[in-house]
Amino acid sequence: MVTGPIQQPSTVLATGRPPLARRPRPTLLGDVHALARVLAGPAVEPRWRERVIVRLDPVQRGFADHVRLTEGPAGLYAELLGQAPRLDRGVRLLTREHAAIATAIGALQRAVGATGVPAGELRSRVADLLLALDRHRQRGADLLWEAYQTDLGGET
Repeated sequence: MVTGPIQQPSTVLATGRPPLARRPRPTLLGDVHALARVLAGPAVEPRWRERVIVRLDPVQRGFADHVRLTEGPAGLYAELLGQAPRLDRGVRLLTREHAAIATAIGALQRAVGATGVPAGELRSRVADLLLALDRHRQRGADLLWEAYQTDLGGET
């Protein structure tokens, strides 16, 4: 008698090696959480802007690493599409989000470094960035779940 869930192997893992998504990566999520902790602090604190800059730089670098690992001919998205072409729409959406998020990070870095931008506006823009990163992370996780847990059979 089976007492637990029955797990069936996915055809996507037919290569015999762990997918790129399971290989060690930089800690972008930890950097995002650190930025969120700064956002939770009082913006009237004299060094608040400096703390935002300090926490935003690793987010920018981590996101650039994420884009490098996922896009391109050797990236995760190419691997996914090679095994599961049905995911093309989701991959295109995530790739467009990469461009929008990278632009938002750059604009925020410039705004935080500029004088005259009100703290309330900066707080709102950091919150918007954190929300965009969270949604992107969730969409990516959903895409990976669909790729590696859905077995349609005969796809490859």
